[in-house]
Amino acid sequence: MNSYTSKEQQISTSVLVIGTGGSGLRAAIELAELGVDVLAVGKRPRHDAHTSLAAGGINAALGTMDEADSWQQHAADTIKESYFLADPRTVQTVAQGAQRGIEDLERYGMNFAREEDGRISQRFFGAHKFRRTAFAGDYTGLEIQRTLIRRAEQLQIPILDTVYITRLLVKDNQIFGAYGFDLNNGTRYLIHADSVILAAGGHNRIWRRSSSRRDENTGDSFRLAVEAGARLRDPELVQFHPSGIIEPESVAGTLISEAARGEGGILRNALGERFMENYDPQRMELSTRDRVALAAYTEIREGRGTPKGGVWLDVSHLPRAVIMDRLPRVYQTMLEEQMLDITREPIEIAPTAHYSMGGVWVDPYDHSSEVDGLYAIGEASSGLHGANRLGGNSLIELLVFGRIVGQAAAKYSRSLDSQPRSAEAINTARADIDELLTSDGAENVRALQRAIRDLMTEHAGVVRDEQGLLSGLKKLDDVEARMDNIGIHPDIAGFQDLAHAFDLKSAALSARATLEAALERRETRGCHNRSDFPDMDPQLQVNLVWSAKSGITREPIVDVPDEIAELIEEVSSAGKLVE
Repeated sequence: MNSYTSKEQQISTSVLVIGTGGSGLRAAIELAELGVDVLAVGKRPRHDAHTSLAAGGINAALGTMDEADSWQQHAADTIKESYFLADPRTVQTVAQGAQRGIEDLERYGMNFAREEDGRISQRFFGAHKFRRTAFAGDYTGLEIQRTLIRRAEQLQIPILDTVYITRLLVKDNQIFGAYGFDLNNGTRYLIHADSVILAAGGHNRIWRRSSSRRDENTGDSFRLAVEAGARLRDPELVQFHPSGIIEPESVAGTLISEAARGEGGILRNALGERFMENYDPQRMELSTRDRVALAAYTEIREGRGTPKGGVWLDVSHLPRAVIMDRLPRVYQTMLEEQMLDITREPIEIAPTAHYSMGGVWVDPYDHSSEVDGLYAIGEASSGLHGANRLGGNSLIELLVFGRIVGQAAAKYSRSLDSQPRSAEAINTARADIDELLTSDGAENVRALQRAIRDLMTEHAGVVRDEQGLLSGLKKLDDVEARMDNIGIHPDIAGFQDLAHAFDLKSAALSARATLEAALERRETRGCHNRSDFPDMDPQLQVNLVWSAKSGITREPIVDVPDEIAELIEEVSSAGKLVE
C-alpha cells in the first residue's frame, strides 16, 4: 500500500452537507443563519455544480402575470402531472413555500427577469395552467447557484470542493458523520457530525445519453443512503427530457432548454411534419416532458427520424432579438458545439436521461430518512415529482426544502444527549479505500461504467418491456461479477481513478434498483412506458420502495386534500404509447 493513503484529517461539525449544488448550499445557508456549525463538501467545484445547468426557470404562484394563479393550482398541476404518484403533503409544502423561496433569492440578491413596471416576469412552461415560471434568461440555475455561493461566502460557510464522500458513518441506525478522500492528493477525511444532509444528486448519468456531465449524478446519493440503511422510492421513474443534442459525442445529451419550446419552438420530423399534432394537438410542443419525449422517441423508432437518429427543434422563425434575449445560452451552446446558428437553422435533438424523480425515501414534511440524523434533499430525495416532473419544479424544491431541512437538522442536532462513535464503522470506511487502492485487476473501471450505460440505454430507456428488463438484469449480474477484478491506478494527476471506482459502485446499485422497480411496475404511467403493459393500472397507484435487503414493497399514497383535488383535471394516457 502506498504511503500517501495513510494521511487522514479529522473534522467535527454539527451538520455535514454532502453536495454543493443548489439544495446543499440552501440548507447550509439556513444552518449558518441559525448560528449552527455547518460544513459543505462536494466532489466538483461549487461553481460547476449541476444546478448551474438548469436553464428554464423556477416555479412559484406569484400571480405577477396571471392573478388567478394560486398555490393550490400549482399543487394541483404538480399532482396531476405526477400521475398521482407524488406525495400530496410534499407537494403542498413546496407549493405553499414557493413564494418564500423566491423572496429568499431576492434577499440574497438574485437578478430575475422583470416586466417594465418591476414585477418579476413569469413564462409558461409545459403543463402549467398559468404563467408561473420565473427566470433569468435561459440560465436560471446558473444565476441561482451564483446567488447562493455569494450568500454562503458572506456567511463564511466552510466548503471543501474536491472531497469525495465514500461512506456514511452509522452506529445503531444513527448517523455520526462520513468518510472520504481528497480527489487531488488522496488525503482521507474523517468527518464527525451530529446529522448529515445528502444533497449529491440523482442517477441519470447511468444512461448513455444524459443531460449530466461526466462524473456527476452517478447515483452517489442512492448508494450512500442504502449502505447506511435507508431505502429508495420509485427509482424507476426517470424523466427523459425531449431535447438533448446528439453530437459531438463528448457532450451528447446536453440539454436544449425547455425555454426553446416555451418561447415558440416547433418540433418536426425528417419529413418536415409538425408531429406533436398527432400526440397532443391541444398543447403541442408545450405538452408534458414525458409525452414530448415519447413522441420524439416514437418518430425516430418508426423511421421518421433524422439521419443521425433525432428530430428537429426549430426556433429560426422567431425574431432574432427574442432568441438573443430569451435563449442566449442555447444560442451560445449550439454555436460553440456545432458552429450552428439557431436563428437560421434547426437543432437536431433526441430524448436524454435528465432527472431522477425517485430517490431516497424521506418523510414528506422534513425530508428525514429512516436513518436517524440523515436527511436527503433535491434530486437525491423523492416525493414531489411522481411519474412526471413539471419543468421549473426542481429549482423551487431546492429552495423550499433546503430551508426546511436546514431547520430540521439543526433541531435534531440540538436534541442529542450524546454523540455516538463506532470504531468498526470507521475502520470499514477506511478498508473500502484501502482495498481499492491495492486492487490491480484486469478490468477497467471506465469500460464497466460504459457497460452499465449501454445496458440501461438498451433495456431501461424511454420504452421498456419485461424481456428487456430481465436481459438488463442479467447483463448487470455480469458487470457486478467483473467489478471484483478491477484495477485502480492513482497517479500524479490525482485520485480520479479511485473516484471512478466508487462512481461505478453507485451506478451498479442504482441500475439494479431501477431495473427491479421497472420490472415490478407493470403499467404505463408518466415517464414509465411499458410496451407490454400499455395502460395505467389503478392497483399500481403506489410508490415502489426498494431495499437492498428486502426487495420492493408497495407504499400507499395519502389522499389529496379537497382544496387541491377540486382543481385537478382528469389525467389521460391517450396518445401515450402510439407504437
